[in-house]
Amino acid sequence: MTIERRRAVADLLAERGDLLLVAGLGSPVYDVYAAGDHDLNFYNWGAMGSAAMIGLGLAMAQPHRPVVVVTGDGEMLMGIGAFATIAQHRPPNLSIVVLDNGQYAETGMQPTATSFGVDLAAVATACGLPDVITLHANDDVAALRARIHARSGTVIATLKIAPGDQPHTIPLRDGVEIAGRFMRQAAIAP
Repeated sequence: MTIERRRAVADLLAERGDLLLVAGLGSPVYDVYAAGDHDLNFYNWGAMGSAAMIGLGLAMAQPHRPVVVVTGDGEMLMGIGAFATIAQHRPPNLSIVVLDNGQYAETGMQPTATSFGVDLAAVATACGLPDVITLHANDDVAALRARIHARSGTVIATLKIAPGDQPHTIPLRDGVEIAGRFMRQAAIAP
């Protein structure tokens, strides 16, 4: 059984409140935007591998707010060392949600290392992150959303999603404007 990505992201962002969101490069940006544009969405363009670390910085700077990173398996593999750094700090308000379809959708659907057996949840656990889950059904996303909003520990969730691409829904691409509106809405001083 696999998860339908657009439904899962929409369910994850339902009743989001003051949640700060970092969308990883490519398909996660399109998924988050398809669920509804929001000033507290930070769309990551052109910085593959950095979404989890941006999320860590936000969680440490804004400890009173839930922070979620929605990223893909390709990007998480690119920045896999982020798990070790996040484990050193373990902010209770940070959640990393990895949409794992085993493919690099942006470059032609080539298989990622997860399609050859790399287990991102096991890597996160080996780095010292104790609250790691793998989801295989859309029905499990509501419980994940509740954990994110509870802010009771760093959560790493790998969602095993159906392979294939989705229609590209393209949000704002101007990095200065994306950062500016995010900082204004989050009341973060430049």
